[in-house]
Amino acid sequence: PLVTSFCKAAKMAAAVAESIAPRYSHMLAPLELRCGLTLANRVIMGSMHTGLEEAHNGSLHKMAAFYEARAKGGCGLIVTGGIAPSREGWVSPFAAKLTTQSEVEPHREVTAAVHQYDSKILMQILHSGRYGYHPLNVAPSPIKAPIGWFTPRALSSADVSRTVDDYARSATLAKDAGYDGVEIMGSEGYLINQFIASRTNKRTDEWGGSFENRSRFATEIVKRTRAAVGDDFAIMFRLSMLDLVEGGSSWEETVMLAKALEDEGVDIINTGIGWHEARIPTIATSVPRGAFSWVTRKLKEEGVLLHTPLCTTNRINLPETAESILRQGDADLISMVGGRRQRERIFFCCNPRVFAHALPMPQIGAAVSGRPGDCEQGRRWSRGGDQRLHRLQPGLPRPHLQNDDSQLPC
Repeated sequence: PLVTSFCKAAKMAAAVAESIAPRYSHMLAPLELRCGLTLANRVIMGSMHTGLEEAHNGSLHKMAAFYEARAKGGCGLIVTGGIAPSREGWVSPFAAKLTTQSEVEPHREVTAAVHQYDSKILMQILHSGRYGYHPLNVAPSPIKAPIGWFTPRALSSADVSRTVDDYARSATLAKDAGYDGVEIMGSEGYLINQFIASRTNKRTDEWGGSFENRSRFATEIVKRTRAAVGDDFAIMFRLSMLDLVEGGSSWEETVMLAKALEDEGVDIINTGIGWHEARIPTIATSVPRGAFSWVTRKLKEEGVLLHTPLCTTNRINLPETAESILRQGDADLISMVGGRRQRERIFFCCNPRVFAHALPMPQIGAAVSGRPGDCEQGRRWSRGGDQRLHRLQPGLPRPHLQNDDSQLPC
């Protein structure tokens, strides 16, 4: 009877898969990258900070379990939360970094868990620059971020070159840990973005001034990283296509940088929208579904990229939206985080910058995982978060979650 039940369940699953495949033929199509890596489908789980990236007692077991569940669900490519290439690049004190051989072993548990399934995983290398919430933060110029706590130290020319090498070394360690590649975070106002934009780069040396000089930091990172990891390791670059701040890159500069990145050997260019200090909503639920896919399409239509697929992102929460974007040719890949209507928490409607500052750094709970075992943590998070949000911005509409657990995704 047990074998019979199992066979029936397998047949039902196969029937469901066959019925779904035609509806999402573009989303489920495989894609081979220049580095030789083949993705099972066009769905990328985009990078997000989960609070699981820091090893506890020398283990990343919870991070491994979190990404294993996504791989089991069929995600073609997973990108981890940001990992710093140096202490200066920390997002906050003692945040996750990958700088030494001793830090490699815990990550092997993560990659092994994902590779049990037909899924690939990239480690995101993120240097926070002036966005770092610690006194060690650095930047191209000593200009304090409007959302920051500390005025950054300006990097010397030698410091800049050393920082470029930090990226390459971190990528090499990621390869040793079993990752299929890295995503280099070059958008959202983090360090690479700070070099590219005249808003934050007031240097007069070879790393500042003209756009060629300001973009050199980005292209040199890709160049040295590719040389360090070889041709069989994926490099995805998250390029800011809309800065949404004064003094950001022009469209012409964005196109030139995209082409330069392709020439240096990136395998995917991911779309970045808006700096964290931008006052224009980019991920709030007030933003329409797939509202920024036109930006990715615009870069495709420039015709300058000959070998590099483009990924679009932001507010793509449903497979129907993803399939439509791919069918129209707006992008080659879709980056999604969260998803499924019942898992969207009402307090996500608030300004995401306020959300980031109002809450402590909890580990990921029911807010995005949706697993029943995470629900109690999610309840505590939402109740406490509600109070902290309204102490910071009393005018925000109150999400009614305090005494109504029925709204939580259990």
